[in-house]
Amino acid sequence: MASPKKEQKKTTTTATRHVALLRGVNVNGITIKSADLKALFVELGFDAVRTVLASGNVLFDTDERDAGALRTRIEQALRKRFDYDAWIVLLTQKQVADMAAAYPFERIDEERHPYLVFGSDPAMLDEVMEKAGTVDPKLERLKQGKGVLYWQCPRGESTDTPVAKLLAKTRYKSSTTARNLRTVEKLIAD
Repeated sequence: MASPKKEQKKTTTTATRHVALLRGVNVNGITIKSADLKALFVELGFDAVRTVLASGNVLFDTDERDAGALRTRIEQALRKRFDYDAWIVLLTQKQVADMAAAYPFERIDEERHPYLVFGSDPAMLDEVMEKAGTVDPKLERLKQGKGVLYWQCPRGESTDTPVAKLLAKTRYKSSTTARNLRTVEKLIAD
């Protein structure tokens, strides 16, 4: 007589795919290798960790639900490991996908770069919009979305326009970071 098969436990996953967007990595003397960044996220106990490009983009799975505590834990680990003033914007991959899908300007433009400006503090995004005032549409475009700013600027001038100079202010360093739409599309393709 054959032995009865052991009943297999059904496992359900409650993990959510997250995107950590690090501010100021691999610029201004802050160099972090992708392998080292990935290793830190693995050590923090996250699953399916993957870095995208060398500009501080990390995809990972976790079942942790407190986004504020999760963000703080990651920032503290980055500070300790890499000895710099680390700030991240933390979103779910679905949030990033929804933001990208709502991009209001031309996605492919021979003269302009498409950007998304992500924020960890909605009040700071509101403030950027207010301080930017009326943007000259011949130079750049700026529109507020849900938890994001959509920005388009001339190729080669992503640090020189009025909006770029506003975003570079120290005041926004801890709460905002920008990514080119093509980078964002790589983050949601995973």
